[in-house]
Amino acid sequence: MASYFPDYIRNVSTLEPITLTIPNDCGSMRLDQALAKLLPEFSRSRLQSWIKEGLVTVAGAKGDVKQKVWGGEQVIVAPQPTAEESAYKAQDIPLNIVYEDDQLLVIDKPAGLVVHPAAGNWEGTLLNALLHHLPQVESVPRAGIVHRLDKETSGLLVVAKTLQAQTDLVRQLQARTVKREYRAIVWGVVHGKGKVDAPIGRDPHDRKKMAVVKHFGKHAVTHFEAMETFSWHSYVRCLLETGRTHQIRVHMQSLKAPLVGDPVYGPRGGVMAGVKMSDTLAEAVRGFKRQALHAARLGLIHPQTREPMLWQSELPDDMKALLAVLREDAREAVSAAEEQGEAVWWDPTEPYEYDDFADNEDDWDEDEE
Repeated sequence: MASYFPDYIRNVSTLEPITLTIPNDCGSMRLDQALAKLLPEFSRSRLQSWIKEGLVTVAGAKGDVKQKVWGGEQVIVAPQPTAEESAYKAQDIPLNIVYEDDQLLVIDKPAGLVVHPAAGNWEGTLLNALLHHLPQVESVPRAGIVHRLDKETSGLLVVAKTLQAQTDLVRQLQARTVKREYRAIVWGVVHGKGKVDAPIGRDPHDRKKMAVVKHFGKHAVTHFEAMETFSWHSYVRCLLETGRTHQIRVHMQSLKAPLVGDPVYGPRGGVMAGVKMSDTLAEAVRGFKRQALHAARLGLIHPQTREPMLWQSELPDDMKALLAVLREDAREAVSAAEEQGEAVWWDPTEPYEYDDFADNEDDWDEDEE
């Protein structure tokens, strides 16, 4: 079975020394040059680094980068993995599997779980968990991961178990036929529904962030609809037409409606300027330590049976708790307004229930403004 993890990743991660004899045709070469010729799977700069670190011996003595070899010497290389290479290992991490067959796996990812190893998170990721639960995904590009969720975003994510499924799911994503619907709690009162069609690229003022940009951005479209509105916040659903890095977070910020708890795109200090909240609501909002975003609905065509598939995920407890505080705060605001004879804009006796998901895809007509 072919592996889509490079051979050097699997070999280096075993930490097994490599023993070889310098052939005569490498005679008079520098040690690093000879090793680069004999071990082409490793870069010359990497071999030089190992030599300098004392990880290469020649005839039992530590080697030197510039020393000559003449042929016949026994060389032992003790490879050391990089952080990235060490990351490609199986780890027994619990997964909430909501669906599985021989082609694909659908996971309800908790907030806090990184999808793919990267700087700062080289282990404890979804990829590590998949290599433990499904060793066969080593033969699939990216261990079957075809799309991602940010670390602090919870919800549904599909994984391909075979190369056939991976190829088909990637094509569906490219064709924008995979339905990905999210729930978000945002700052500001969002009215009705609409569409953000704005390119996303690196923030020219902060390369660690993404932003809506005028030049060199990638096409990005997000549909949104208000489900509930409160005094200072809104509960919205968002549908991705494209899938750019931080897309919903960036697009909602562009509407002056950043996600509650978003440490990157949210307001400084976690609270919008000029907002006067009750102590209870302020405590709940400040205590919400992640972006309030959940991948609630996932729909696609099964890569083998060609049947349409749909999965739904219940809102996580932390977002439920925040909504409960927002609703109670709104009820108290209504009561206070009624006592003062003011107009009531929200009826707490008729809560707006919208978690039954829209069944009519025409609700998301891409030409609708």
